[in-house]
Amino acid sequence: MSIFAPLLIAVDGGGTGCRAAIGTQHDGILGRASSGRANIGNDPEQTLVNLRSAVEAAAASAGLPVSALEGATAYIGLAGMNITRDEARLRAALPYARIIADDDRPACVVGALGEGVAGWVMAIGTGTIVAATDGAGFRYVGSWGFHLADQGSGAWLGRGALNLALQCHDGLLPHSDLTRAVMADFSNNPDAFVAFSLTAHPGDYAAFAPKVIAASEAGDRHAEALMQEGATYYVRALKALDFAPGDPLCLLGGIGPHYAQFLPKDHLTGQIAARGSALDGAFQLVCKAAAEEVLP
Repeated sequence: MSIFAPLLIAVDGGGTGCRAAIGTQHDGILGRASSGRANIGNDPEQTLVNLRSAVEAAAASAGLPVSALEGATAYIGLAGMNITRDEARLRAALPYARIIADDDRPACVVGALGEGVAGWVMAIGTGTIVAATDGAGFRYVGSWGFHLADQGSGAWLGRGALNLALQCHDGLLPHSDLTRAVMADFSNNPDAFVAFSLTAHPGDYAAFAPKVIAASEAGDRHAEALMQEGATYYVRALKALDFAPGDPLCLLGGIGPHYAQFLPKDHLTGQIAARGSALDGAFQLVCKAAAEEVLP
């Protein structure tokens, strides 16, 4: 363990998984680990279980005992986070000395662009983050959760595929390879779709998104229509954030880069690669918080 402690914890939790990193300002990240989904708005109890599991596994990978975590400063960014509602819950459930709670958006933007760098980010995975930053503050569009928003996300694409499959089953639309494949996943039984929907989380719907993406690349008309609808939404979202063609734009997440072929070509003239992950961003933010804490 470095003499330049205290220990720092960074957490990035989303609808598909929870990622954690352990380190210090001097040594950087010493260990990383991941566990199950961590959307605190959808499933707070399981989120806390998965969060602790990921942090403790990261500590183990760094060769640190769990007891060392008690003196740590933690930055915890989670999908579905409502700070007013959830910060007290995190403080009560976790043993860390200091907890900085936020949603998953700032860490994503900082990880993609770097601390203090201006640009636009479209991070599309199970959910969505569409953001702009001037290097100091952040502005967002959407991110109101699966039931109210998350247009174009993995969960939205998966639900759309199921909806189209049922419409094809009912004879309202002609089948395609995508809708036939989705029907086969449910043994061609529409009642199985309904049973699935009664307990499904966003991550469960997002599991069908790879089928949509693969089908769109193969020219499937239903898949292409879903992707184009999502892209149309993102064009509007970027416009609302004052994006102009040529501005720096980062597409990331499991779904984000696949929208490149559906966005207007001039929107990609300033496209940049992500500098790092949301977990890297969370670690940068916890380092910043720790540095500010010790300033006179």
